[in-house]
Amino acid sequence: MFAYYFNLALRSLGRNPALTTLMVIAIGFGVAASMITYSVFRAVSGNPIPDKSSRLFTPQIDSWGPRQNLQGEPPEALDYVDAMALMRAHAAKRQTLLYPVSLPALPDGNGSLPIRATGYAVYGDFFPMFEVPFRYGNGWDAGQDNARAEVVVLSEEFNRKQFGGANSVGREIEIGGHEYRIVGVAQHWNPLPRFFSLFGESGFGESADFYIPFTRALDLQVYTNGNNSCRGKVNDTSGWDNYLHSNCVWINPWVELDNAADVAHYRSFLEGYAADQQRSGRFAWAPNVRLRNVTQWLEYQKVVPPESRISLLVSMGFLAICLVNTIGLLLAKFLRRAGEIGVRRALGASRREIYMQFLMEAAVVGLAGGVLGLLLTATGVSGVGLLFKPQIARLAHVDFTLVALTLALAVLATVLAAFYPTWRAAQVQPAWHLKTN
Repeated sequence: MFAYYFNLALRSLGRNPALTTLMVIAIGFGVAASMITYSVFRAVSGNPIPDKSSRLFTPQIDSWGPRQNLQGEPPEALDYVDAMALMRAHAAKRQTLLYPVSLPALPDGNGSLPIRATGYAVYGDFFPMFEVPFRYGNGWDAGQDNARAEVVVLSEEFNRKQFGGANSVGREIEIGGHEYRIVGVAQHWNPLPRFFSLFGESGFGESADFYIPFTRALDLQVYTNGNNSCRGKVNDTSGWDNYLHSNCVWINPWVELDNAADVAHYRSFLEGYAADQQRSGRFAWAPNVRLRNVTQWLEYQKVVPPESRISLLVSMGFLAICLVNTIGLLLAKFLRRAGEIGVRRALGASRREIYMQFLMEAAVVGLAGGVLGLLLTATGVSGVGLLFKPQIARLAHVDFTLVALTLALAVLATVLAAFYPTWRAAQVQPAWHLKTN
């Protein structure tokens, strides 16, 4: 029966090619507009670490006070004093501090000029916490953190540039004028949005080139390449020691907490720490702390660009308009065939069979519109840079999921649009049409 109804649909659509073409174009353009904007929205609004997003938290401590904080919210990063206090307390299963750095890099024995590389200063827990995959070697341990070891983990892309993609574990590389021993090469890893470093970053940049120990970066007095925010009564920040003991925030803290009890315990620890700072006279305000997991942090940071939401809503509205036009075209097409319907009903066809015939016809229109929409989507995705920032636009791409979704949306939307015209067609009274025709 499926083949029979499909054959009927092709014959019917072929009788009026102009009307069929209008419907296909309406569906194709409506679906393409939706899928182009959806491809961008999908890229910027996804969960970057779905299996652990509910167990990774970033703590915030108000070190600025109610007159200088962010409308009651603590700063989005920590200053050096608070960050190191959290690390020393070790109140979480795993914990890391991190900040972005930019340093010249040169592989050992390479006579070429150094290149500017970007990376992060992190603790060893960074790698298991964020599930960084490794192609060669691995990260470093807490002992090497404490020893301020001269070790480094390279990204797969940076390792390819410097060592041709070979296993470089155990080799030396010069970064920032100092020698580091390579202990690991991470596979391609660039979670988007880059949730762990949103302070002063968009979250959609290129992957890092390297990772060095946080403690080593402090010893070498490597300043942050990211945001650095100072408010209120700012002490003299000239010189490294003065900078570390100022109220400038620049360090991103993350902790791993396995269950609700651990979360409650760590939040209590944060409140107790802030209360201790108040009692010591360092803070002149009541404790004000936050503990947000990955999804809460992304929402708070408003990572999804507002233009992507707006464009998605506008495109969905355009699709709705196209469907309304399709409903009108289908209604006109179906009702013009009232005589045919009356004859079929008189010969024994049930309303259900009329529904099957016309909904199949709508599905064929939707499939053709989906193919057209797919071609337009592929073309439109390459031009989203006209609407979005380059670092956002480059994330939009056509993959199997988008292809399947485009075709499914086109068919489903057209079939749903055909329900009312089909219902009207199925109400045709056979006797009346047999008398008049």
